[in-house]
Parts: sequence; C-alpha cells; structure tokens
Amino acid sequence: MANALALEEIDAFYGDSHVLHGVSFRLGEGRLLGLLGRNGAGKSTSINVTVGLLPPRRGAVSVYGRAVTGRTPEAIAALGVALVPQGRRVFRSLTVRENLAVAGRKPEGGPPMWTLDSVSELFPRLRERGRQIAGSLSGGEQQMLAIGRALMSNPRVLLMDEPSEGLAPQIVAEVMATIRRLKAQGLSIVLVEQNAKLVFDVADDIVVLNSGRVVVEGSATDLVRGGLDLRQHLGIY
Repeated sequence: MANALALEEIDAFYGDSHVLHGVSFRLGEGRLLGLLGRNGAGKSTSINVTVGLLPPRRGAVSVYGRAVTGRTPEAIAALGVALVPQGRRVFRSLTVRENLAVAGRKPEGGPPMWTLDSVSELFPRLRERGRQIAGSLSGGEQQMLAIGRALMSNPRVLLMDEPSEGLAPQIVAEVMATIRRLKAQGLSIVLVEQNAKLVFDVADDIVVLNSGRVVVEGSATDLVRGGLDLRQHLGIY
C-alpha cells in the first residue's frame, strides 16, 4: 500500500520550546488516520509541519513519496494537500461562494472532482447561502464551508484539525457523516480530534501523541481488541 503522507523523525520547535521529539507516522492511501492526544501533545504542530507552516529542525515529510520538507505552504498545497484548520478560519468578509471559488484548483491529470456544484451537493446549506457573508454564518455552517473550501482544491490528502470543536451534537454528527463519505470516496485523511470516540468510530489507524512523542500507534481495530487504556494517554473516561 502506498503512503499518501509520511512524517519521519520530526523534531520541531516554537522558539526555544522543543515541541515534537522524533515524531513519525504514515498515512496509507485511501485510509483515515486518527491523531489523538491531550492539549499540547503536538497534534496541531504535526499538522503545521506537514503543510509547511512550521519548518522542522530535523526529519522529513513526504507526500506520495515526494519530499516536501522545506517547501512553502503553497507548493505543498499544489501537490494535493489541503487543510481544514482548527477554528475554521473562513474568509469572513467574503461570501460563501467567494470562499469556495478562491480555493478552486484543477488536479493534475484529470477533471476536477470537486467544483462549486459538487460541494453544494455535499452541503446543500452552502448553496442556499451562497451570497451570504461567511462571517454571518453559524458555527456549523462555517465548518461546512471550511471543509468545502478545502475540497475545492481537489486534494489527494485532507488534514482536518479539530472539526467538531464548538459544534452542537447534531452538527457534529453531520460533519462525521461527511468525513465517512469522503473516506468512502477514497480520500486519504488525517483527523485530529479531542473526542476519541468520534475518531475510533471512523479511523482505520490511530496515532496517539503525548508530550510531543508517539506513544501509541496501530490499527483502530487492533487497539480496541488489545484494550487500549485511553485514560493513561488522554486523561479521559
């Protein structure tokens, strides 16, 4: 199985603060990897390194076997990596349609799977609110827009950083249904979440970070069968 994404022995710092210590994990093509950990464990830092927002001091990142370490975020996005950022970060002064259109990108070697029409089919509410200013949307609608905007780049790898954060349970269920649909279509996904149950319900593989180090990794099924104690690593249950 090809690796859609690989992080190898990543050390990363914020100033003098050593945040990631030799972090390695791989995302298989067409699989969903759940990245878990307490607050400050290094989850979002791993995402920032992957998309080029934070250059690592040591280690390498590759996308479908192509080295991306040291490349700009724009260059990494052009290779097919898209981010749904924590906190949504939609362009609040633009309309829904403008948020989607500005992210549009044709994939290499074929017609785009994701267009304004197909994103609107996935999220009918975005079609209804196409001319509405994004900053006036509800939190759930902004999350749909953030996902739709990422899809408009027609990614091969989708990174999702805390997509359920601050959302009502019904909206969380809708977002997770969308993630399942994208996974079923063969998209390779890294899902960062505080809610471990949500992750285990959808993930093929699990990586748990603690204090910037990988402390657990394996298939979700094997970890459940093995009686993984989440209290030890996540402080839950």
